Amino acid sequence: MQATGAETRDWMQDCFAVHHALMATLCGQPAFLKDLQRRTIKRTCIAGACKHQATKQLKIRLNSSQMLWWILETLQPSFSCVAHSTGTPSLQVLPHYKGEQDFASMLRLVTTSLCLRCQHVTALPFKLRPHATLSSIENQQTVEALYDLSVDLQKVRKLKGWVLRQSPAYTKEVAGLLKDMGATGPIIAHILAIHPEAVLCDPEHIQTQRDLWMSVCPSQKELVGIIEKFPASFFTSSSHHDNQRNNIAYFQSLNLNKRIITKLMATAPQSFSRPVEQNQMMVHTLRQTYQELGGEEANMKIWLQKLLSQNPFVLLKPPEVLRQNLMFLRDRGFSTVELLQLLTKLRGVVTELNPESMHRSLAFSQNTISCSEAVLRGIILKCPALLYFPESTLGERFEGLIRAGISMSQITETPTVLELTTQIVHYRIQRLKARGYDIRTGSLDVLNGTKKDFEMSFGRLQLRRQRPLFNPVAPLKVDD
Repeated sequence: MQATGAETRDWMQDCFAVHHALMATLCGQPAFLKDLQRRTIKRTCIAGACKHQATKQLKIRLNSSQMLWWILETLQPSFSCVAHSTGTPSLQVLPHYKGEQDFASMLRLVTTSLCLRCQHVTALPFKLRPHATLSSIENQQTVEALYDLSVDLQKVRKLKGWVLRQSPAYTKEVAGLLKDMGATGPIIAHILAIHPEAVLCDPEHIQTQRDLWMSVCPSQKELVGIIEKFPASFFTSSSHHDNQRNNIAYFQSLNLNKRIITKLMATAPQSFSRPVEQNQMMVHTLRQTYQELGGEEANMKIWLQKLLSQNPFVLLKPPEVLRQNLMFLRDRGFSTVELLQLLTKLRGVVTELNPESMHRSLAFSQNTISCSEAVLRGIILKCPALLYFPESTLGERFEGLIRAGISMSQITETPTVLELTTQIVHYRIQRLKARGYDIRTGSLDVLNGTKKDFEMSFGRLQLRRQRPLFNPVAPLKVDD
């Protein structure tokens, strides 16, 4: 039988009820929703006694819901879809359901059918829906508070949206504490945007953290600057307070500069969240090694401060790693004086190495340069980076220098040029060439150093070309 206009309108309402119920039921299933979006939706007309006005309304409503046609294909228990000879799809309504209970049963049946047709979605009971959990609902108080603080909510939702669904949150309290420390509005917004977990910290915990940091930080202004750069180091778990307090006291007992301790807390917070005994063991190993290698007691404090400031993560390494690496280098013929020199130049990177990787790098360098062990040790003392560069990096840099016309003897005389990337070397060579400096016959020292060092060397070279040196006491060459 064919539907009347009134039946059609009722049927349309039921269809859209099915549609919205299914979308709510299957919310949060991306694989299923993408499959729906890929399907082609066709215009549908109601055949028979449907009035023109009802047909027009149906078209409008169908166009506003791009997934309805595919849903209707699954409604076999209640509807059957047939096609005209022209190929245009049409619907013949077969109302098998009566009353609200039957309609609810149909919804359950259709939902289960759709779930089973999707490989990535498991069939769920009608009353259990993935989105019906507290964790999927944003805490509106948190959202509004962050909005009032001009925090980039889009960035927060993209990177750490789970924070917005947590309760309780202390957004206003945290912002107030930061403001009391001297943080401006833009700084507070920046901190909460890159580290929104801060709003989950209890205000009392933050006050305790502030007191701990102020015991080594010169001023609140500097503390705000540290929080802005390293928010995760400040907003840590309250369970670490005792370890932090003990570690701060230990490093203060070593008479280390407060700025060094602050830098350690900011860049390597793990060192302060663990038991103080582990840091004591590593520091003891460093000091013992320094003394065994002939270091002077009077310079130990300066040496240790410099080592920790250059590589704060050295404290996180096991002491055995340092001993193994030094033993390997000793076996390669380095004396105690040379080992102390290497340990200082490596800036704590020695704990990042291992004997196997150093052996491969040294073997590659020796084969490339074709030199003896003694010559290689001299090169390593000038350029310790050869110990930790992998063979692929070394090969690329040796090849780049050779292609630029630099001889191997020049490289061994100034091996620190290997610390520069191939791109930087080529750029600097081109600039020197434009000034008439031939790198193939001149010294490679002009290539070395940071960008600032190179610009200074390049400036001096340019000055010498513009103002040649003149010796007033030298005899003048005159024609007879």
